[in-house]
Amino acid sequence: MTSSSVPISYMQRTRDYYLALGYDNPYRWAHYEDVPFARLQKPLSESKIAIVTTAAPFQSDKGDQGPGAPYNAAAKFYQVYSASTDEDPDLRISHIAIDRDHTTADDIGSYFPLKALKALAEEGAVGEVAPRFFGLPTNRSQRTTLETDIPQLIDDVLSDQMDAVVLVPNCPVCHQSVSLAARGLEEANVPTVIMGCALDIVEHCGVPRFFFSDFPLGNSAGRPHRPEEQRHGLLMALQLLETATAPRHTVQSPYIWADDHAWKADYSNPDKLTPEDIAKRRAAFDQGKTQAKAIRDG
Repeated sequence: MTSSSVPISYMQRTRDYYLALGYDNPYRWAHYEDVPFARLQKPLSESKIAIVTTAAPFQSDKGDQGPGAPYNAAAKFYQVYSASTDEDPDLRISHIAIDRDHTTADDIGSYFPLKALKALAEEGAVGEVAPRFFGLPTNRSQRTTLETDIPQLIDDVLSDQMDAVVLVPNCPVCHQSVSLAARGLEEANVPTVIMGCALDIVEHCGVPRFFFSDFPLGNSAGRPHRPEEQRHGLLMALQLLETATAPRHTVQSPYIWADDHAWKADYSNPDKLTPEDIAKRRAAFDQGKTQAKAIRDG
């Protein structure tokens, strides 16, 4: 790969970013050598598929959560949730560290592939859409994710008798959370595939199947306003449930975000920030942490 086509190293980028903001305790990302692997027990065309998302249900009293909204700590959620797939939900990603310079978040299909999954079910490519989807919190605490969130998610998935699960993260920590969840589900004998954009975080953690799209964070389900491309991307991801024969199986999407790869230099890059920018971002981050803690503890 040319330097411009090399995926962003999100672990190093975020380390440098938070050091620049004045936080001198770099985050330790989850890492495992052994990776569980569960095989799909039915053909994909007969399987019931569920979606796990890190997007948050819209809350009308929590401020701006629309396309282009700045980080909104008030819009976060802290417990696993579920909702019906019968209707199109209103989910937003304003609460997490997506690439706000290059992601509009104005097409839910780019980060939540329910419409694409329903299309595949109608075509017969998959057997059935699960009756509900699940929301997994974006939690920096790996202990909370492992001991609280994932057991609840596994109980919910098993109670619905899912044949397989597709997990779709958004921010860097989201990618770690769904990676840990995929591992837990596989240990419970539920096959999984992750659709995501942070290659290094997912592969560092160690997962069974990963469909990687080299897109700005916030577009794990495909480029916005391209429904046929989103459907095809989801199909390629789900086909890994049948074709992968061992864990740590990564396939890269054939789609390219743009001919110009300059967007990769923008995300959380301290070299492109002035001292004033850094001070402003540090203040906003501290305010967000305080607000989030008040909601979590309240």
